[in-house]
Amino acid sequence: MALTKVKTGGLTDGSVTAAKLAAGVSTGGGTDWQSTIQTSNFTAAAGKGYFVNTTSGFITVTLPSGSTGDEIHLTDYASTFDTYEIRFSASGGQKIQGSTDTLRSIVENNTIRLVYQDNTSGWTGNDLVNLAVQVEYLVIAGGGGAAGGHQAGGGGAGGYRNSYASEASGGGGSTETPFSASIGVNISLTVGAGGSGGPAHSSQQGSANKGGDGGNSVFGSIISIGGGGGASYNNGWPNNIGRPGGSGGGAGASSGSVAASTRAAGTANQGYAGGGGDGYASPYGGAGGGGAGAVGSDAGGAGLIGNGGVGLQSSITGTAVFRGGGGGGATWGSNSTGQGGNGGGGNADTQYTGSAGVSAATAGSPNTGGGGGGPAWHTTVGGAGGSGVVILRYSDAYSIQETTSPAVLTFSTDSTSVANTKITTFTAGENGTIQFT
Repeated sequence: MALTKVKTGGLTDGSVTAAKLAAGVSTGGGTDWQSTIQTSNFTAAAGKGYFVNTTSGFITVTLPSGSTGDEIHLTDYASTFDTYEIRFSASGGQKIQGSTDTLRSIVENNTIRLVYQDNTSGWTGNDLVNLAVQVEYLVIAGGGGAAGGHQAGGGGAGGYRNSYASEASGGGGSTETPFSASIGVNISLTVGAGGSGGPAHSSQQGSANKGGDGGNSVFGSIISIGGGGGASYNNGWPNNIGRPGGSGGGAGASSGSVAASTRAAGTANQGYAGGGGDGYASPYGGAGGGGAGAVGSDAGGAGLIGNGGVGLQSSITGTAVFRGGGGGGATWGSNSTGQGGNGGGGNADTQYTGSAGVSAATAGSPNTGGGGGGPAWHTTVGGAGGSGVVILRYSDAYSIQETTSPAVLTFSTDSTSVANTKITTFTAGENGTIQFT
């Protein structure tokens, strides 16, 4: 191979000739530069220099057992360390910069000088940092279920946490900081299930039962809280208040209710409150469940329809999608019905579209964290909440593997939609673990 120049941190050393490299002789400072361009994992030797080409992917360099004063030099042959990094792993239980962790360099055109100090510090060098994957995430919990029976409030959306680009988190929260994942270290992961719909009532007077809360979704230290269940019609406060959650469940219709005191709370930076019960007049409706992007609509007062709070839109997968909508509240005396919030919230039922024992209320959409829609008849169950989702976006230099045994997670990875990026979407599974490799 004929080389006309040596790349050293962007400088050209005209004194290193192709003949010297071909011969593998020492050049300047006693470093024996190797003529073979390294394009895959290799073990380095003390006293040698290497041209490393990471155009096709990251390369791991295994460092030898060293003696005090040993040196190894490496340089970015193709100016691609910032795209596909060079990694360093010590052999024989020795250390790199005082640690047994794998380190990396991501500096374009970098020339790295490694010097072995002693058994405490091991190999030390310039521009070496811990090997960690910066992961952008969208973590949405399961939506809450609507209460069963009479004039029920919709379920609240699952908690919504987002670190992608400049997109918002739920409840008016700002974009969060991406997750820093260490290579080869287990990370906990759960996709929250949707909450169950509340049971039917034996009479129109209702009861204190409510829809089930959604399950939490978890990605390491990132925990999104399940949506709160909606409440049903009941003669008196506080039994008609929905349950708090990622977003709060909607209140049931009830005489004497005051909206401000019957809104079930959402979780800060995850979702909004459910709508409140605002008295008891035609169309006698339950309130909308809270959404990631807005409070659920109050209902129960004259002409008030309990629409679910709207969700939020994210383009983390490369396509803009709404998720995290609250469930709609059901009405009794009108053909109007509470609509689920844009983002997977389920629509409610009305007296005129359902019948005894049969509800037209819909569940929250799967993998959106949408709240369930409320039923109007006392003999029907509430709509279930939609399951949550965990979406991770990261450099395609890395891969994800499940380490749970036996496997419990359902997921898929897209490496074609966005250049130099992988997007892994988890759609089901509880108490699993994953690793980045």
